[in-house]
Amino acid sequence: MEEKETVRHRIRNLLEDGPHTAKEISFAVRIPEKDVEGHLERLRKSIHAEGRRLAQVPAECRGCGFVFRKRERLKAPGRCPVCKGESISDPSFRIIS
Repeated sequence: MEEKETVRHRIRNLLEDGPHTAKEISFAVRIPEKDVEGHLERLRKSIHAEGRRLAQVPAECRGCGFVFRKRERLKAPGRCPVCKGESISDPSFRIIS
């Protein structure tokens, strides 16, 4: 049955179960991590029509603790604007009603 599901449908099912990072999504549905962002963008639009939304747990700098709360992009940030550190936790995503 899993073979007949589309990639986006498998991602949707995964995110309905709980929060996952792009790396976890990539591993679970067997697609390159760089492709996950595009699928999440399209998924965000399709579930919006149903009255649901894609929630993002923001990334956080491991060096100074800065939280990227206002970030709209789904891709993980590369550098902290406060301490300029590059050790940043990945954002995670989930679907909520």
